Amino acid sequence: MNLVMVGLFSFNTIGLEGAILQSLSHGFVASALFVVIGIVYERHHTRMVKYYGGLVHTMPLYTFVFLFFTMSNIGLPGTGNFVGEFLILAGSFKTNSTATFISATSMIIGGCYSLWLFNRISYGNLKIQYLRNFIDLNQREIVIFLPLISGTIAIGLYPEIFLNSMHMSINMLVEIIRISKL
Repeated sequence: MNLVMVGLFSFNTIGLEGAILQSLSHGFVASALFVVIGIVYERHHTRMVKYYGGLVHTMPLYTFVFLFFTMSNIGLPGTGNFVGEFLILAGSFKTNSTATFISATSMIIGGCYSLWLFNRISYGNLKIQYLRNFIDLNQREIVIFLPLISGTIAIGLYPEIFLNSMHMSINMLVEIIRISKL
């Protein structure tokens, strides 16, 4: 969400549209990641990462969903976060290239952490001494994830649906900001 602030303070159309699109996409991805964590908590009653490992062997569908939303959180092309992050960085580069460089560096560090967390939980040796209830996604959880996956992909593949509806308002806002600076 720090990147959204960079887009808002770029004070140009591209950055503001990217910030709004990123906020919308973040709603889908963050919700899904909270559900992902809630699923393993519900089964194992712990949030300690050191107790997890090798879930891909017993929960392959869960691991796929976790990978999809982890990669979406990082900004995989074809997902909403990619479009939002790209627009934010393009808009902020027009205003301040140093802030853009720092923002891009923080995105890389956050992506490294996300991949480390996914790798730690999903791969490695199965830790059966800590975990006992290895049940993959049930029908209720699949129904929860389908609209989240669909929304994330829809924003990534068809961002103009959202951008066209906000373009006029953002242009008017940028014009008001420009006039007030004079």
